[in-house]
Amino acid sequence: MNIRFLETFLWLVRLKSFRLTAEKLHITQAAISGRIATLEQELGTRLFDRGTKEVSITQQGSKVLPYAERIVRLSQELKREISDRDRVGGLVRLGVIESIVHSLLPEVTQRISAAFPDLGVELTSDTTIHLVAQLQRGDLDIMIQTDLISSPGLLSMPLGKYPMRWVASPSLNLGHRSLDVDDLATHPIISFSKNSGPHRALMQLFSDNGVDRTRINCVNSVAAIIQLVRDGYGIAVLPPAVLQQQVATGEVELLSVKSPFPPLQLSLTYRTGEDGLLLERIADLIIQSFDSFALTFGDSVAMRDVTMDSPRDN
Repeated sequence: MNIRFLETFLWLVRLKSFRLTAEKLHITQAAISGRIATLEQELGTRLFDRGTKEVSITQQGSKVLPYAERIVRLSQELKREISDRDRVGGLVRLGVIESIVHSLLPEVTQRISAAFPDLGVELTSDTTIHLVAQLQRGDLDIMIQTDLISSPGLLSMPLGKYPMRWVASPSLNLGHRSLDVDDLATHPIISFSKNSGPHRALMQLFSDNGVDRTRINCVNSVAAIIQLVRDGYGIAVLPPAVLQQQVATGEVELLSVKSPFPPLQLSLTYRTGEDGLLLERIADLIIQSFDSFALTFGDSVAMRDVTMDSPRDN
């Protein structure tokens, strides 16, 4: 039985006029007549007496009335329940590595705010090692970092990857030619924190190419690395995702290096306990955000990928 037809029945009972009911529901009088005729056919009884000036409900129609009111009321309550299911209050604790802060985070927070306007987001930015520890001890609900986590009560999945590129200040005059690893080693190198994924990949790159004398400066902050590169202190290998503004303004330039550097892998992990359904929906929003980010900026900045390799961190 069509709910709209029952709503039409109720309005016709109240207004006692096909014309007024049609105006109220913004449809034709013929449509009103058709809905009522269909209801009468389904119920096998006449619901209204049609007078010259107004219509009146029949005795059988009066028996239908309380049921129609109940069905329509329940339908409205269901619609309100469905529409209000996103009015989730409280707090979700989101942890991200700093590379996400400088790239994907604005779109993630905008999508969460739009979907859950009453939900607060408490943000923590740290290294992968520290974020994993916080999630495992219950201090975080969901995180974007670099490692897939296998632990009871957690669901972990690949999110994508950020390509990595060597960058330098234009003042160093390195952007006009193709560089090899020996060329890189002649400059101070600014790296992520010691033993992070990018730092390990950096050490492996120099080892594989027989370079054992390099000046590697380990810095814990992506923002600080960018500042040092911009000031010409040294060169670094960073995701272009975190450098879009600096590249666009010419403050830093991407270098052409013969030896490729492995991408920064990203994963998404969240708790599956009591709030698992909410966190699953937030995870979907994060995935949508990454897909949109990758589509907007292309494979040179972000790529959806299910393969998880090193390096992993920041």
